[in-house]
Formats: sequence, structure tokens, C-alpha cells
Amino acid sequence: MVYDVIIVGAGSVGVPTAMALGKSGIKTLVIDMHPSPGQGENKHAIGGIRATHSDPGKIMTCLRSLEILSTWQDRYGDNIEWLKGGYAFPVYRKSDEKMLKKLLLIQKKYGLDIDFVEPEQMRKIIPGINSRGLRGGTFSKNDGSISPLLSINAYFRKALDTGVEFRFNEKVHSILCKSDKIIGAATDRAKYKASVVVDAAGPFSADLCKTVNVHLPVMPDSHEGAITEPVEPFFKCMVVDIRPAPGSKSYYFYQNKQGQVIFCITPDPPIFGTDKGETSGFLPQVCSRMVKLLPRLKNLRVRRMWRGLYPMTPDGSPLVGWSRQVRGLLHATGMCGQGLMLAPGIAEVTARLVTGQLNETDALILKEFSPAREFREQEALK
Repeated sequence: MVYDVIIVGAGSVGVPTAMALGKSGIKTLVIDMHPSPGQGENKHAIGGIRATHSDPGKIMTCLRSLEILSTWQDRYGDNIEWLKGGYAFPVYRKSDEKMLKKLLLIQKKYGLDIDFVEPEQMRKIIPGINSRGLRGGTFSKNDGSISPLLSINAYFRKALDTGVEFRFNEKVHSILCKSDKIIGAATDRAKYKASVVVDAAGPFSADLCKTVNVHLPVMPDSHEGAITEPVEPFFKCMVVDIRPAPGSKSYYFYQNKQGQVIFCITPDPPIFGTDKGETSGFLPQVCSRMVKLLPRLKNLRVRRMWRGLYPMTPDGSPLVGWSRQVRGLLHATGMCGQGLMLAPGIAEVTARLVTGQLNETDALILKEFSPAREFREQEALK
């Protein structure tokens, strides 16, 4: 069985990349160990889509993602539960105000529609927010949210329409190469030939690439999330509180189209490893912070919680580009928990890498996301 490209992973990045390659006429095979698309870490995403980043590459990639996702239903007819609610970063500390205002310069330079709003406006954006000490905050109105599973299945159907093939319930145990050149991939069921392998294996990318002696600085880091019962909608935006607290950094939450509040927290220190078992400490930790910020949440009942893996890189930015060690190995991984929002844009860049049709914007993005970079600085809003 011979293909032009094999993609390892039918998740947030792998499936839209397959769709983009299929549209370009590339004979593509996607292999995943799960029974259907999005059953790895994609289904653990909470759904936020923002271009509100602090690095140019991420801003430009996610602006394209927003363009794709916000118009998806009009173009293709699939309801992916796109909700244009914006992203709000309320501020209570002078240092945070200074930092966010400084970031506005680069955010606006690269096309974000974002501003620092006064406390009165922030109270309108987030009705009922705690006003004590509120200094205002940044608000980017064009950001939003989608359903992770509805969107990945929409990508999946479009990929199938272009002739992409999928093999589920197969685990890739090694990439195949000869004389440092890709020749295919081997699973627990078969061997497949291709001159290009796209590593979209997320938290398992490091182990995958070790099979061809490529060291990839991707380490899984577990994060917990939860969802409440549905209630009458009373706010639309994703609320991001960047103040640290014992055991955690930022936390964030929003109300989806069904009226459910979905929330997540960034643990500090990070919890590295592949353990996806829920903990007893998550809800008391995050809920107390949420209720202090927005007291009207206090009577909501939590329906379900989960724990997923973020494929982390040393600087919090993705790895996208050709391997320098093995010809034909293309990395599209290390999304650091932002795969859902980065994927539509990254998928198109990855497809252009394969077809050799890169543009000027791609060059800037690929320089920032290069697997060969030195990982010197952390992104301010990772």
C-alpha cells in the first residue's frame, strides 16, 4: 500500500491537515490507535478559539483559524457550534495591566481587533464580575469557541470527500526510513509506504520520533477540565484570569451554546506524565477561584470532569517543519494545549510545505515554530 503522505494521529491537527492535503490532490493516509477521529486529546479540549496571543506566528495562524471556523457553517453546512463571544482578560493587578497594554502593540500590529477596556465596560462584558479592585482588562471581540468533536468530525467528512484514507484501531509502532530518508510507517497490523510522514501524534510524538533516532522536545503535561449543567446564557466570552494562586497559574471558563459553563486550570508546577485520572483537588481549587471572580456561578452544579494531556515544548510554541535529521519527516506537533485553535491554520501551512507552495506569511510562522529553534523565551500568553 503506497501513499504520498502518511499522517500519524487523527486528532486536532492530523485530521484538518489530512483535509488540506486531500484538497491539494495528495494521496494521504491517516493512522490512529483510537476507534474514530478525535478520541485522543481532542475530546478533552474545552473549545476556545483565540488569536489573542503575544507571538506573531501564533497570531497569524489563529487569525486564519478564526476565518475558517467562523465561516464553516455558511460554507459547508456543518454546525460546529461556533460562538463569537470574544476573549476577556480582566485585570486586578497593576503589573498585569502594564503587561497586557504592552502586548497590545504587537497584537494590533499583526491584525488583532483588541483593546484595553475600562472597568465599566468589563462589567458589561462579564455581567456580575467582582468589581473590587477591577482595573479593566483586554477584550478581543472576534475570538470565540467551537465544539471539539463536532468540528473534528466535520474535518473528517471533508477529508473523506477528497479521497483521504483512514486506518483506525491501528497503532504506529515505528516510522520506517532508509539512509535517513522516510520510506513509510509500520503499525501493529501492517506496513505502509510513503515518502513523507507527518508527525501529528501530540503527547506521543517524542516516542514516535525516537524510532528514527530523532529527539523531539515534547513532553506530556496533564490538565483537568469540567462542565456544568446548562443554564440560561448570561455571558458569551472566554474569561481568562491570569493571576497565579497556590498550585495553579491561570484558569479560564466560558458558557457554550448549550448554556453550560466549561472550565480549565493551568497547574503550577506542571504535572508531567500521561496520567489522565481525575483528582479530588481540582474542583475545590478552580471553583473557589471562579466564584470569587464571578459570584453568580456559585449555585451551578458540575456534571462531568476529565483530565487530558498537553504536548508541551520548552517555550510553549508548536513544532512545525521538516526534520533536519530525517528527510521526509514533517513535524506538526507540540501544540501546548492550543491544538484546537491552531490546527486549521497550521493544517494549511503543513499542506503547503508538502506541495512546496509556501508564501511570505508561512515563512514567518515556520521560523517561529521551527523544530530546530533554540527555545530561548516563553510566550507571554501561552
